[in-house]
Amino acid sequence: MKHRFWGVLSVLLLSSMSWAQNNAMWLRYPAISPDGSTIVFGYKGDLYRVDAKGGNAVPLTLHEAHDMMPVWSKDGKYIAFASDRYGNFDVFVMPANGGAPVRITTHSANDYPYDFSPDGKHVILGSARNVQAENIRFYSPRLFQNLYKVPVTGGKPILVSGAGMEHAHYNTKGTQIVFQDRKGYEDPWRKHHTSSVTRDIWVMDVATNKYRKISGFEGEDREPVFSNNDQFIYYLSEKN
Repeated sequence: MKHRFWGVLSVLLLSSMSWAQNNAMWLRYPAISPDGSTIVFGYKGDLYRVDAKGGNAVPLTLHEAHDMMPVWSKDGKYIAFASDRYGNFDVFVMPANGGAPVRITTHSANDYPYDFSPDGKHVILGSARNVQAENIRFYSPRLFQNLYKVPVTGGKPILVSGAGMEHAHYNTKGTQIVFQDRKGYEDPWRKHHTSSVTRDIWVMDVATNKYRKISGFEGEDREPVFSNNDQFIYYLSEKN
């Protein structure tokens, strides 16, 4: 009887493990390749890639640290991502098919990648590492991210904007950046709230440093991207 009990228990455990592997939950930060063929996503602190049509996901990183927020280069050859391998989150770049990641930021503040430049030479990232003396917004590194660009090989980050950008993306020419703003604290996972701090969508002209607001819904407008021909901007909204 004891042998039968342990045999049944073993079968149940193996079945539950198999179900968990085939029905993974909390897949996060999906990023589709420029040609639409491959998706990279985060799961349990590592990055995986899978065919956009479905299939088995293959790990790109296997590390005890937390790897997240993958971003594709425009040619589909590289992935930038955030990892806390050295304490706080830094930006790393690795081949899209797998390989050794290269750390390209080293500041003690958290750095989060948003996009590659169209020529593939830089990564733009959000970081609260510095605040300009002329910035009139109250200082809160927990809330507001300045936008920087850093060479893909590493080097000195250059401030692009202190306007408080999130999820910033270039157009195809690199002349404009679309982003969501951050006005104050609100849990990003909260659903269907309306307030004075909900996010809106803006476009920045890189040459003139001028900003244009393109959404006015009182609820959340988030995660914008340009269309391939730069004629449209797509974003998530709780308007409907």
